[in-house]
Amino acid sequence: MPLPFLTADRAFDATSDDVALPFDDHDRWRRPYRPGPWRVGASALLLLLASFVLLATMIIAFAGAVSGAAVCLGISLVMIAAALRLLRVGAWVSQHGVRRVGLLMTRTVPWSQGVEVRTVQQPVRWLGLPRTVQGQALLLVLGDGEKRLLLTDHNADFLSRSEAFDRAADSVEAWGDEYRRG
Repeated sequence: MPLPFLTADRAFDATSDDVALPFDDHDRWRRPYRPGPWRVGASALLLLLASFVLLATMIIAFAGAVSGAAVCLGISLVMIAAALRLLRVGAWVSQHGVRRVGLLMTRTVPWSQGVEVRTVQQPVRWLGLPRTVQGQALLLVLGDGEKRLLLTDHNADFLSRSEAFDRAADSVEAWGDEYRRG
């Protein structure tokens, strides 16, 4: 039984759960794909652990150890911030350029500096760990020949979801084609 209030952020005629998000305003930064289950699961687990630390903070505060409660509160706030940041990690696009959001750093490249956006076969990191496997990567090639990695098919958004990677790569390539020439 479809519930229309649960599909407010989706196209109403969408039949699959794995469709790209619709966008209207090209000035706003948009992620052209949904966060993957590995990324969402890791964030949910981190938030669950943060709730236990907050419970410990409350118990310590009621016991009278204010300094210990402050330390636990600080740890839980760091865990919550890390979980929220983990959900934002990925490639974001707008008419101004492409933005690669990492856990600790964000880099933005205007479309005018990019020569092309292409998908290549190369060794990629598995879930961001040091282990590499053969896979696909979406690269942004800059005017000076430098290549910036935007997406891989083995990161937390696309592991075991090759169709979603292909759709996201095509979407970012389309944004690049449209705004590099314009």
